[in-house]
Amino acid sequence: MNPSHQKQAANAMKGGEQIFNGFDIVPEVPDGHYYFRSTKSHGTTKTLSKHVMKEWKILEENLPDSIYVRVYENRIDLMRAVIIGAAGTPYHDGLFFFDIKLPSDYPNRPPKVYFYSFGYHLNPNLHNNGLVCLSLLNTWYGNSRERWNPRASTLLQVLVSIQALVLTENPYLNLPHVGGWIGRTMSRAYNEAFFLVTWYVAIKLVNRPPKNFEAFVIQHFRTRSVAVLDSCRECANGRVLVGYYCRNGGGSDGGSSTLRSSNVRVSPYFRNTMVDLYPKLIQTFQSCGADLQGTPKKLELEVIINKKPKKKQVINRRNHENKGEVRKNKTMGGVFKKTVDKIKTVLGWKKKKTSSKQIV
Repeated sequence: MNPSHQKQAANAMKGGEQIFNGFDIVPEVPDGHYYFRSTKSHGTTKTLSKHVMKEWKILEENLPDSIYVRVYENRIDLMRAVIIGAAGTPYHDGLFFFDIKLPSDYPNRPPKVYFYSFGYHLNPNLHNNGLVCLSLLNTWYGNSRERWNPRASTLLQVLVSIQALVLTENPYLNLPHVGGWIGRTMSRAYNEAFFLVTWYVAIKLVNRPPKNFEAFVIQHFRTRSVAVLDSCRECANGRVLVGYYCRNGGGSDGGSSTLRSSNVRVSPYFRNTMVDLYPKLIQTFQSCGADLQGTPKKLELEVIINKKPKKKQVINRRNHENKGEVRKNKTMGGVFKKTVDKIKTVLGWKKKKTSSKQIV
């Protein structure tokens, strides 16, 4: 391998911060890689090597600045990637790691992709057992144009699709046959849960950062810690929609706050859970070397007053249309209860088995 591709910018420093290549080649695959003990692709045939080198070149030249990939000299069939959650989503500023394996007959079959969920359910397409449901991987239904095409599909398309189609503004709407008023209501509740879980995962990543990404993880959360904590306080107090907090000046770690909305409806469950999570984030970011001087060390909940309270509706049960409205209200009550129960399960309020799998 060309040594010029190895850690070109990993040791470069700018303004006290390390600069990381989006694409980099490292000598050996870590034994904690999910597919480390899988059978090595018959590998190193000229055909597979040719396709791998083509994929590496595409990644090196075209990765967006929010996706980072590490590949391995001694196992060209394996790689590891991290995607940074985009603004305007409940995953904003979070980190999401994936281990990838190319089958021996690649590209005739799509790559295998494992998501490090730490036992949490972060998305309808990202399961707590690591399964990634995506049409392009042939793990989710879709028409022929959406599925893996050996002649045209690439690893870059897989990673960009996960970022754009899975880690979205309203991930709950990725479920089939979801929509309408009930879908939007449940989407808001799920966004709160996904936002919380994103930061529970972040704590685990800092405590044990993945191999070849140790410095990247620490620096990422150190530089974005103030914005993340500000976002937690603003969301919990109903001053901004989940995922829509930003800071003036174009950076995640500086400038005054700009709020996208105000007087947002926030569930008591979200507010109370955030009170418990906030000091854990403070401790985690301090371990990354973050300067949190001036940042409140405790999340104080404010009284939320709805500016436009709903008017009480009188329903005439003898009216056929109003009977339909009664049924709708009953249905919504059941939907809300199921949503709350499911969210409690996601966050561990209900007993459930969680994966102890760690990235190393």
